[in-house]
Amino acid sequence: MKVSIITATYNSAATIQDCMTSVLSQSYTNVEYLIMDGASTDATLARVEELKETYPDVCIKIYSEPDKGIYDALNKGISRATGDIIGFVHSDDLLASPKVVQQVVAMLTTQGCDGVYGDLKYVTQQDTDQVVRFWKSRPFHPKLLKTGWMPPHPTVFLKASVYEELGLFDTRYTIAADYDFLLRLFTTPHISMHYIPETITLMRLGGASNRSLKNIINKMTEDYKAITTHRVGGFGTLFLKTASKFSQFWKR
Repeated sequence: MKVSIITATYNSAATIQDCMTSVLSQSYTNVEYLIMDGASTDATLARVEELKETYPDVCIKIYSEPDKGIYDALNKGISRATGDIIGFVHSDDLLASPKVVQQVVAMLTTQGCDGVYGDLKYVTQQDTDQVVRFWKSRPFHPKLLKTGWMPPHPTVFLKASVYEELGLFDTRYTIAADYDFLLRLFTTPHISMHYIPETITLMRLGGASNRSLKNIINKMTEDYKAITTHRVGGFGTLFLKTASKFSQFWKR
């Protein structure tokens, strides 16, 4: 199966090399890599082009045009992807090992499922070997949604047919469209998801959702909207979702 991996970039020169190298060094070779750049004004595109020349055997497609934010960029990537499986690696993030895509394909093949997800480690900006938080996931059960449970979105790989059925990210959400989409996904009974008990993604701290108090409040507001829209709970679910993050600081 062909795997399409999408990275949305905007002025990401500081981190894009680590991000792309983690994708381009995967042991699974049937990979299409889409770079969705939002018309960067720094050296992002120059570094992308350098890596494209370094890995001539990998199908790397580069698009650079203004967008309306990361979810718009990801939607454009999904629409242009030609793979059987679609996943994301954000420009500040890395795949945790060269075998991640191979594990994903193996699970989808052996389980006959529609998608997979795994664990995520938060690392420092300067040292991706220094783990600060560990987002340990678990096998899915519908009752978990009311507790605020959700797998880390960057670890989710889905068959392209899932997007054909469920649609793309709702860009009316500026910071929680991934949570809204995951609730759409996990409240669709016939879509089967399997958990890979391995670290899939390394995420640098400092993402948009926790960059400022304003963003934290906006994230919680949008999370509550998604929770009530999909009828999985109310303020209690929002509280549990927020509180669950504290345990990630001592899980290993």
